[in-house]
Amino acid sequence: MRTVLCDTLGIEHPIVGFTPSEHVAAAISRAGGLGVLGCVRFNDPEELDAVLDWMDTNCDGKPYGVDIVMPAKVPTEGTQIDLDSLIPQGHREFVDNTLRKLGVPPLPEDEASGAGVLGWLHSVARSHVDVAMKHPIALIANALGSPPTDVIEQAHRGGVPVAALAGKAEHAVRHVDNGVDLVVAQGYEAGGHTGEIASMVLIPEIVAAVGDRVPVLAAGGIGSGRQIAAALALGAVGAWMGSYWLATKEYQELSSAGTLQQALVRATSSDTVRSRVYTGKPARLLKNQWTQAWAEADAPAPLPMPLQNLLVSEAHQRMMRAGDPSVLAMPVGQIVGSMNEIRAVADVMTELVDDLDATLAHLNDLRGH
Repeated sequence: MRTVLCDTLGIEHPIVGFTPSEHVAAAISRAGGLGVLGCVRFNDPEELDAVLDWMDTNCDGKPYGVDIVMPAKVPTEGTQIDLDSLIPQGHREFVDNTLRKLGVPPLPEDEASGAGVLGWLHSVARSHVDVAMKHPIALIANALGSPPTDVIEQAHRGGVPVAALAGKAEHAVRHVDNGVDLVVAQGYEAGGHTGEIASMVLIPEIVAAVGDRVPVLAAGGIGSGRQIAAALALGAVGAWMGSYWLATKEYQELSSAGTLQQALVRATSSDTVRSRVYTGKPARLLKNQWTQAWAEADAPAPLPMPLQNLLVSEAHQRMMRAGDPSVLAMPVGQIVGSMNEIRAVADVMTELVDDLDATLAHLNDLRGH
């Protein structure tokens, strides 16, 4: 199955895989899709540069992309110390008390607390773009919509197309008017930052709004070839998949993978919740004791981005370090109910493509009856 997406990005299969792991991203690209590396975890541009050097070497010459986070409304900027001063003491006390109630131990004395993710800041995200443009990337995507016009122009000067995620048709129109080359229609089912409209409704709405101007990818609730076929039937030219790659062997290269994957493989499609507690913007997460604590009547309202992430960054580190799947904070979509085993990326890709081919053949057979 080849669509215009394959020709646009130079890939074999119309499948784009977003992941925070360079090992997963490279494996997706080697398997014929487009691996897209999430950059928000890199506070240090030099660290991102080193990881992209690794991608250049380990994708076997296949294309890959990067994903940045640049909210349409510029959030509060500042240094780590400046931003920390904006976090209310009551919020800090709530986090400390909640961790104590959940039995999450403090970090060992020899393990430094994480600095929080500053990749939500425009200044840091712009440094990500500058670094990425020094590498042979095939795509820059923005998880929170259309990047600023000058960033789009910078990418285009380097011959790199730009993609933007959209949760409403009106957002998609605005992205295309701003110069975006591809739109990812991301439904409510998706993990991470997501809107309120389900994929079955959203995809054809966005295709109707902008599909005659730019290609549209489908995202949210996709974890099989049948679901990719459904996305194609709704007018998309391919699938954007994120959560599904968390249950892969290559993801185990990240130190936090063991506890996370335990939680994923035992979760059902009902075990997620859409909340602002992770970053300050609505994001779908694993539902557990941590998210439930924030939903109680005495819990404070989550802070705006990027302050909420800075508030809970050490808590996330402590929960991951504790190794208890029941309190782990992690974005994941409703497709988690189908993520029941840990497999290699290449095997996942083979199954997706085979299932897509079989589904299309089945539909073609139905035309003969």
